[in-house]
Amino acid sequence: MKFRRIEENARVFPGEYILHVPSQTIVVVGAFKRGEGTIKALKSGKLIEDKIENFHKIELNAKERHVRQVKRNCGGCKGR
Repeated sequence: MKFRRIEENARVFPGEYILHVPSQTIVVVGAFKRGEGTIKALKSGKLIEDKIENFHKIELNAKERHVRQVKRNCGGCKGR
């Protein structure tokens, strides 16, 4: 897993997981406001708002992405 700064042309979407550098925790993006230069995010059940410079995007390689992939259904109904 690698972390990279959020550049000028980078896109950040609500629901995306990113790293909050000052607290070293992974947070969920709530709102990305490029005009104001801030990101609102959920951290440990609380809403925080901080400068874009204090966040980093998370990059996973193909192997890590495959390990973290979540199945959407249990597969119990396939045989019916």
